[in-house]
Amino acid sequence: MGILSWIVVGLIAGYLAKLVLPGRERGGILTTLLLGIVGGVVGGYIGSFLGLGTVTGINLWSILLAFGGAVLVLVVYRALKKR
Repeated sequence: MGILSWIVVGLIAGYLAKLVLPGRERGGILTTLLLGIVGGVVGGYIGSFLGLGTVTGINLWSILLAFGGAVLVLVVYRALKKR
């Protein structure tokens, strides 16, 4: 998957994660983009580890895996930020 696909899937996943877990993080769209990209990597890794598939392109399954990873990354980020 090309870098542009990662960015698009990252934006979608990060935006959806922020909708589900709203908060007041600084950084705006840049934070959302980075959260989504990292979430895509995490979601793809967990998905392949569990045998569910990987993030392979701009499709519904890839967005769902990236979204799950983005939510996980956001929860961990907020837990570490509180310390």
